Amino acid sequence: MGQVDTPSQQALWVLRAQCGGRDALELLLRSIQPSLHRYLCGLVGTFHSDDVLQDVLIVVARKLVWLEQPELFRPWAFRIASRAGFKNLGRDRRWLGDDAGLEDVAAPEPAPPDELLRELATMDGISPASRAVLVLHFQEEMSLAAVAAILEVPLGTVKSRLAYGLSTLRKQLGHNRRR
Repeated sequence: MGQVDTPSQQALWVLRAQCGGRDALELLLRSIQPSLHRYLCGLVGTFHSDDVLQDVLIVVARKLVWLEQPELFRPWAFRIASRAGFKNLGRDRRWLGDDAGLEDVAAPEPAPPDELLRELATMDGISPASRAVLVLHFQEEMSLAAVAAILEVPLGTVKSRLAYGLSTLRKQLGHNRRR
């Protein structure tokens, strides 16, 4: 990224785009596209991510006029991406299950290595719900509270999905190393 894509710069682009600035809209969409694409690859897989991303960017462009707090553009865009991703998963029936019953598990602190996070999209056995939390928290470096707001679930659910995803990741890594 050649230019500075800070939250305040994005907020300025939002305001300009809301006033009809096509260049600002293009800069705004370009600034968020790589992060959304990484997130969607982790959520729906690389095969579907481009199509879902295109849909998300269209929704973002159309609904931008309704965003009342420009400084919240990033979490707002990720919420749209989450909804589109889960809708795509539901349509394709690729949902691997719900993490119910893990509500009270505390979230561990250490982040998995970056190369493991990139492999999330290709790993079987990690539910899309857990993948979404792992990617948003570790790859996009969002707080657990921000992840909860984006996914529209309680903080306890985010923690349980994080714990479940990390546990599954560790099990798969242990299994792969023994081979």
